[in-house]
Amino acid sequence: MSTQEDVTAAGGQEGSAGQPIAPRAGRGWFAGAGVLSAALTLGVGQLTAGVVSPSAAPLVVVGGAVIDRVPPWLKDFAIRTFGTNDKLVLLLTMGAVIAVLAAVAGVIARRRLGAGLVVVGLLGLVGVAAAVTRPDSSPLSPLPSVLGAGAGAYALTVLTRRLLRTGPGEGPQRRTVILGVAAAAAAATAGGGQLLVRSRSAEASRDAIRLPAPADPAPPLPPGVDPGPSGLTPYVTRNADFYRIDTALSVPDVKAEDWSLRIHGMVGEELTLTYDDLLALPLRERWITLTCVSNEVGGSYVGNARWLGYPLQELLARVAPSAGADMVYATSTDGFTLSAPLADLTDGRDAMLAVGMNGEPLPREHGFPVRMVVPGLYGYVSACKWVTDLEITTFAEKTAYWTDRGWSARGPIKTASRIDVPQSFATVRAGRVPIAGVAWAQHRGVDKVEVSIDRGEWAPARIVPSVSDDTWCQWVYDWDASGAGAGSHTLQVRATDGTGQTQTQDVAAPVPDGASGWDSVTVTVE
Repeated sequence: MSTQEDVTAAGGQEGSAGQPIAPRAGRGWFAGAGVLSAALTLGVGQLTAGVVSPSAAPLVVVGGAVIDRVPPWLKDFAIRTFGTNDKLVLLLTMGAVIAVLAAVAGVIARRRLGAGLVVVGLLGLVGVAAAVTRPDSSPLSPLPSVLGAGAGAYALTVLTRRLLRTGPGEGPQRRTVILGVAAAAAAATAGGGQLLVRSRSAEASRDAIRLPAPADPAPPLPPGVDPGPSGLTPYVTRNADFYRIDTALSVPDVKAEDWSLRIHGMVGEELTLTYDDLLALPLRERWITLTCVSNEVGGSYVGNARWLGYPLQELLARVAPSAGADMVYATSTDGFTLSAPLADLTDGRDAMLAVGMNGEPLPREHGFPVRMVVPGLYGYVSACKWVTDLEITTFAEKTAYWTDRGWSARGPIKTASRIDVPQSFATVRAGRVPIAGVAWAQHRGVDKVEVSIDRGEWAPARIVPSVSDDTWCQWVYDWDASGAGAGSHTLQVRATDGTGQTQTQDVAAPVPDGASGWDSVTVTVE
């Protein structure tokens, strides 16, 4: 097909002699039209998701599908490299890919509008396919992707034809107005969708909750907690500072009044609880330190909070697990699963269904309305957020999300310690230099913390009293840097747990059952 025929097929305007006028807009204008059409697609999808379900937004469903399907090594790399920003990086990457494809569709539409629309349709099909395969999918879940793709196709058609019809004296100014209107429409739909999502958010449900006083309160913090020096991790982690590692690209939006939990499987009698049922039970409050299995040696994916909830052991006793059952298979509202050893939930430790964190209802990011908290187990086998289902079964019968990706089925937390101050590569003055940090061995406790200078003999650090064996402890060591001399020095720390086991110096990556090794920093004495 000739160039002139291509333009006509794309909707070009014919002159008085019946000959098509060649498009005067360059490829960049049409690429911009494609990008703005994609923005409108996402905006309409977000707006529709505000009515249907926030989790059905095109970016969310596609991002969730990507998270479920990427190879374990890539997921581990993302967590290791980007930490708690991994989801933001994924969204930005998806946005960049969509923008490139949309720009290509716009350029193609300059000559063949139909071919450009095929690209838009394929992107819409990806959203629909992702929506129908999500664990929380409903019959309406594909609607945001369908309507979004329709809006994008319409916008691309209109913008392409408008750009093709700009005349010699009106090109740049008119094109700018055309694309500006499209940008405003995309921003308006996206903003409206976000406002609609917020208006239907579970935040209002959370704000209305008044947690009951615990029947069994947490003990007070012992004297001497947070002794300094500056930079030492606080004993209590604020909710806003608590680490978040999970597979939910969009925070699940579950209202307390809509929540329920089913406990079933190898049991004598099934049990279903509502949120009000749970609050009516005698609740227990405990200080518990949680740790992510992805935490590297010296890493920050660990935090200590005051949790309010009901003992899982009591609930499990009510359903009477059958002989032979050895696993609790927990499922989140977004389809995430984990496998917790039944024995570790029924051995007397303070494993609980938590509703409160540091004196307030759980933040949405940390599991509102209800989550699991189990001291002594890494989160990937115990800390199910937004939990809605507990199935009593066996490890031989079922496997969960992370075990399917190469992590060990059972995840007892390894003894660990970390140097907070001084930071690595810091310069310190000769004289007294405090070395301080935290150590943890949940459900076993920390019996001893030792520091070594330049890989010399180990010297005991002072352990600050902690509430219980289920929390981390702070420690401080006074180092006489004058005796070490000017220059570079290596500081190391190790801990010994309540059973007498000293953490190993053998270095291991987090996969498959948690990192190990001694944390160390290098400082310069001047």
